Amino acid sequence: MKIIIIGGTGTIGKVVAEKLDPNHEVIIASKSNGDYKVDITSIDSIEQMYKDIPNVDAVISTTGASHFGNLSELTPQLNEIAINSKLKGQVNLVLIGQNYLNEGGSFTLTSGIMMDDPILKGSSAAMANGAIAGFVKSAAIELKRKIRINTVSPNVLEESIDKYGEFFKGFNPVPANKVANAYVKSVEGAQTGQVYKVY
Repeated sequence: MKIIIIGGTGTIGKVVAEKLDPNHEVIIASKSNGDYKVDITSIDSIEQMYKDIPNVDAVISTTGASHFGNLSELTPQLNEIAINSKLKGQVNLVLIGQNYLNEGGSFTLTSGIMMDDPILKGSSAAMANGAIAGFVKSAAIELKRKIRINTVSPNVLEESIDKYGEFFKGFNPVPANKVANAYVKSVEGAQTGQVYKVY
């Protein structure tokens, strides 16, 4: 399969790429590095990516920014970070990509544990995560040409605990290798409309 991994230079994306690379043609896309530069907050950038990389069988998104901060200080402008990137960015990959993806292809998006297990300062990210999960379940029953869609909802990573540990006190971090398996399951399996929770 020909697979685009958007966010493939990140902690999760790199491991997903390593798992898929031996058996597939993997193209790493990100805002600044990789094989192709794409900005998921830009509709034009997404559309151009699909035009420049034809005959794609699977699109994986392991990207999406969110603002972390106290709810009392969360402004509409700061909340737009998660809406424009984590939510709309990933949704637009599907809305635009459904017209380009090969028949029988798949989309795999990323949500996260905060939609089920809230943390302080995480309301904006939780909002986007929950919306992605809802979109995936609904889109799965409408996508044409046997195209599938799932989302992976990971816990905080063992590899990221030094950076994010203050936000996730008492959580049991999971290794990126375990999270990456859920993306492989989504791409190489047959299920659709699933939220793969790796908690």
